[in-house]
Amino acid sequence: MRRSAPARDVTVRRRLTRTSGAVASAALLLPLLAAAPSESSPVASSARLQSAFAAAAAEYRVPQSVLLGVSYLQSRWDGHAGAPSVSGGYGPMHLTDARTAIEEAPHHSHGEEDARGDTRRPARVPEAKLPDASELPERLRTLPKAAELTGIDADELRTDPAANVRGGAALLAAAQREAGADTDSADPADWYAAVAKFSGADDQASAAPYANEVFAVIRDGQTRTTDAGQRVRLAATRGLEPDATRMEKLGLRRASAAATDCPETISCEWIPAPYEEFGDEDYGNHDKADRPKDQKIRYIVVHDTEGTWDTTLKLVQDPEYVSWQYTLRSTDGHIAQHLKLKDVGWHAGNWAVNAQSIGLEHEGFLTQPDAWYTEAMYRSSARLVKYLAKRYDIPLDRQHILGHDTVPGTTTSTIPGMHTDPGPYWDWQHYFTLMGKPFKRTAGPDGGLVTVAPQYDAHKPEFTSCEEPGDTCPAHGSSAVRVHTEPRDDAPLVKDIGLRPGGGDSTTGVNDLGSRLSTGQQYAVADREGDWTAVWFLGQKAWFKNPKKQPTAVDAAGPTITPKAGAEEIPVYGRPYPESSAYPSDIKPQPVSPLPYKVLKGQKYATGGKVPGEYYYAATFDTSDHQVVRGKDTYYEIQFGHRIAFVRAADVRVVPSGS
Repeated sequence: MRRSAPARDVTVRRRLTRTSGAVASAALLLPLLAAAPSESSPVASSARLQSAFAAAAAEYRVPQSVLLGVSYLQSRWDGHAGAPSVSGGYGPMHLTDARTAIEEAPHHSHGEEDARGDTRRPARVPEAKLPDASELPERLRTLPKAAELTGIDADELRTDPAANVRGGAALLAAAQREAGADTDSADPADWYAAVAKFSGADDQASAAPYANEVFAVIRDGQTRTTDAGQRVRLAATRGLEPDATRMEKLGLRRASAAATDCPETISCEWIPAPYEEFGDEDYGNHDKADRPKDQKIRYIVVHDTEGTWDTTLKLVQDPEYVSWQYTLRSTDGHIAQHLKLKDVGWHAGNWAVNAQSIGLEHEGFLTQPDAWYTEAMYRSSARLVKYLAKRYDIPLDRQHILGHDTVPGTTTSTIPGMHTDPGPYWDWQHYFTLMGKPFKRTAGPDGGLVTVAPQYDAHKPEFTSCEEPGDTCPAHGSSAVRVHTEPRDDAPLVKDIGLRPGGGDSTTGVNDLGSRLSTGQQYAVADREGDWTAVWFLGQKAWFKNPKKQPTAVDAAGPTITPKAGAEEIPVYGRPYPESSAYPSDIKPQPVSPLPYKVLKGQKYATGGKVPGEYYYAATFDTSDHQVVRGKDTYYEIQFGHRIAFVRAADVRVVPSGS
């Protein structure tokens, strides 16, 4: 599915008298102030945010480690130049003002695909729904409350990181009072309930995992240079055991995790998608199955919602809409599960992938580069994916953990309408690092493969059409790498005949995947020249800039496919369906339809392994005749362009990448 003012200078507030229980006494604070750089110091800009945390902690008597820990989990201390997150949160403390964010945000479609992706059945194309700002929960209105508590103008809280940190400290202090806890306590352990309240969650099952994650950050410590170039450090506090006894004082509801399939370390609740009949022999919004007993779960598909949490939950509970397994909330990483994992959701636009995948919708918008994803959501999602991957023996790589934008069209006609989320601004490197699988060099230059791995924060390719057609998107870190026909910056972009059958040029549009690689994807090396590397991509040689000083890809090795001996070219498929003879007489065979691409003699493509030719027949609401049709034909999944694809095993041979 589917700006900003400069930061102002921070002046450290000196408080010369504190009560005995204050977070920082004058004696403790004065050395910090003395050590702080002056405005004229060459390191002043990189130390301002650290000083802002110290000053706000002292002013509101919040332990500095708590303030830093909460901010890290929300934003990793980034200010995003005053731009809102996907849930309308601003600044390092992610103070939420969703009404302002919704009113100012553009909203675009990212494809008109049939979510069900089964060409045997009528298309199910969900209508885009704009966010509703009429009813906003408290968790999306924390910035106005911070303005009341501090007396700071709302615009200043949105755009000035130092003011934003003060607003966050004021909210934490207010939450500490609401919990009936000691507001003068300097012990971080006493602030557990306040941190849980800060999450914005209205139930204990969501608030507690959020607080646990914050205290894990405090225990481990963190050091990072922010998006504004400021160095911030949180020293580790080993052995910290927070006091959760005051959670009851917050009056949070008790949400049950019963019926969910989630690891215990994350917050999860059951909000079921309906399986109902309606209209003229139609039904929705998913299919019943018995996975993995009847069909293996091979993939996890990452989406963004292109709508707010509340809007998305309403849609997935509509029997005439479409469905997926999980939705993840931006503010705190809370998860709602909608389908049993044995059942099949309608989410990826490709029935073969739907039948063998689990879909995760993340609250977000792909055409808003500054509408950033929170660290809380990244961490919650990473924990969930790691849990599911282990449970179903799914490899943690980009050929099995797919973006919706890497799912192939089923037939030639469906290619242009396929969705493009989560888009170029999803941080795949950080995501996989959280799962313990960072993308790094695994071979020498003769390994024959490369893994795409630009440095996200420093890698800022130009994109257009984020707000209006042809406009230039704000510069932003990206997981995407663009490819050209020759090894030079001004060479034309590689063309995609599937997206543009008439031979039209690829563009820098944010939704145009015709000439784009993505972090974590692996490609076979076709050539090298100076700072440029060429890979096999969509049946052609594609060049991207890959300088040694700031590489955008690293060397790797692994199995690849190439056409069998004697073949000049072989077809490429969007779905690994069985041969016609495999179908029983009462089921019409599905066509094995090649896409408009070819793998040519001498080319190689990284493979995600062999997959069987299968088709899940689910034609009616009555499940008695549902069955998996299996053929003798087998396929290899390959990284063909930006999207994966399939080739028949009988058409290829598997060779080491460096051979």
